[in-house]
Amino acid sequence: MRFRHDWFMLKTLYTRFALSENVYEMLKKAILLFALCFVFGSVASAQQTTRLPAKTNARPTAKPEPVKGEPFDKADIKTMAAQCVTLDTESGVIELEMFPEHAPESVRNFLNLAATGLFDTTTFSRVVPGFVIQGGDIWTREKMTLQIDQRARRTIPDEPNKILHARGILSIARSAEPNTATTNFFILVDSAQTLDGTFAAFGRVTKGMEVVDAINKAPVAAEKPERPVRIKKATVTLCRNAGIVPATPRF
Repeated sequence: MRFRHDWFMLKTLYTRFALSENVYEMLKKAILLFALCFVFGSVASAQQTTRLPAKTNARPTAKPEPVKGEPFDKADIKTMAAQCVTLDTESGVIELEMFPEHAPESVRNFLNLAATGLFDTTTFSRVVPGFVIQGGDIWTREKMTLQIDQRARRTIPDEPNKILHARGILSIARSAEPNTATTNFFILVDSAQTLDGTFAAFGRVTKGMEVVDAINKAPVAAEKPERPVRIKKATVTLCRNAGIVPATPRF
């Protein structure tokens, strides 16, 4: 009886071992079959993707807008010196003369912005009582486009010069970093010696300082006007005294 029992146990163990071995072999085959299916499926998918016909109405790739030329891009000093700018604001008219012999790129930039209408509908968005009124922020326009946005980001080099920042002087605004001037400008209502030799003075008010004073005296909060005065239209024309040597700015 003992022999039969031992034989039965040995046979049972062998059967279980064989069954486990068979399950293991089946599992290996299943994994191999799955891997082969995945590989062949990926190859077939790639071939199908490659064979897809090109769209006949495919959308063209967007290309960056080329930089368009502006009216005073190639103007010389004499030509720019003969130009005057009129700012027709909601508070009245301000007339400005240019000093390109001291800050040619600042003048060129200002004339281009005025001549192309980019200053139209902008506001004097910063006012410091007894100090300055600041305008030229293109993002205060009533209408913006991608092209205008790109133009508003274009910087010009710093042009500090010997013109003193006295009352009525037109100068380029920028951040504390060098060569960051874009389109913003300011007009002084009083002298500011701290700006001399640092900021690019490039023009002067010839008519309309009473308008500048009125804008400067309007209610403000933290240098922001409660009701910003808008430039209705900026125009560039030949100065009335074109051909006559302009009065020398103060040094």
